[in-house]
Amino acid sequence: MAERPASSQAPDSEASTSGSGLTVDEKVALCMSFAQECIEEAELRSLFASNKPSIVAYDGFEPSGRMHIAQGVMKALNVNKLLHCGVTFKFWVADWFAQLNDKMGGDLKKIKVVGEYMIEIWKACGMEGIGDSSKVQFLWASEEINRSPDEYWTLVMDVARRSTLARVRRCSQIMGREESDDLSAAQVFYPCMQCADVFYLKADICQLGQDQRKVNMLAREYCTATKRKFKPVILSHAMLPGLLQGQAKMSKSDPGSAIFMEDSEAEVGAKIKKAFCPPPPPPPADGGAAEEWNPRDNPCLEYVRMIVLPRFGRFEVSHKDGSKEYTSFEEITADYGSGALHPGDLKPALAKAINAILQPVREHFASDDRARKLLTQVKSYKTTR
Repeated sequence: MAERPASSQAPDSEASTSGSGLTVDEKVALCMSFAQECIEEAELRSLFASNKPSIVAYDGFEPSGRMHIAQGVMKALNVNKLLHCGVTFKFWVADWFAQLNDKMGGDLKKIKVVGEYMIEIWKACGMEGIGDSSKVQFLWASEEINRSPDEYWTLVMDVARRSTLARVRRCSQIMGREESDDLSAAQVFYPCMQCADVFYLKADICQLGQDQRKVNMLAREYCTATKRKFKPVILSHAMLPGLLQGQAKMSKSDPGSAIFMEDSEAEVGAKIKKAFCPPPPPPPADGGAAEEWNPRDNPCLEYVRMIVLPRFGRFEVSHKDGSKEYTSFEEITADYGSGALHPGDLKPALAKAINAILQPVREHFASDDRARKLLTQVKSYKTTR
């Protein structure tokens, strides 16, 4: 990984803008606004305060089927915030990885079609910087690895020889698998490759979901083992839950629990209408302490927190007595907890907001011939676990 200048050589963190118009404090705050976890915040601050001419963040994705809002809308929001910090974002289009993980039945041609479809979605839903390689790059793993095979496979082999099989198996979550699964040899090799990606791409920031944490930590462990001075900062976002009760992560393999980026207005409304959205516990009849409840257990509230408010900065709810505009999640949960905001009013307001976000995507796939053809092909493919 390319070395960053030491923090002692950096300009003052309060005043430095590094060409983005934001101070270091503002950049860190912007990153922390979507990060569930940052390892380590002090390192992130030092990175932004450095004189490094180009700071690289990366995320890798398997082209594995239709895109849902967790991957589409949330990723666009997060990338835009990093771009506003002056960061260059590299997307690792993990086509070979999808093949290793037996996605699309291991058919590389289908995997490439899905990858192109996903890029079209990000174009349509407002991801900034696409088409400007100084801001956003889409790098296909199969092509990039073949450009410098000696460099890449040397890294992979070094990661593999420094990692125990048990440590690698603990990373199986990154593939949507469990440690106890009967993994193929390819799936055992997969984490070593993903760890190597961080250094091959010279990434300063790993901006992936919390489900990718274990392999990102493996990358930091590899830095320690190889005595690399600077470790990649891990900036992990939370996972958007599925629509149904007890679904910690939205999954495209369960269409009823996921909102897809090209779902119709009616489909979005019907799915949210069926979504798990429990009312808060009623106040105790004896006047004692109220039962504690966690709004994070309610997927409808989580969608407002993680998608609607970051996208619009507000959330408008209509009810029989008029309407109310919320600008903070605290306001929303206070009203929901008191009963002033009813699930019957929350759900249609949420559906309306999500449909407003998805409408440009629908229009793009309806009006662009290439995008429409890609969507038709992807919908014809069978999604495999």
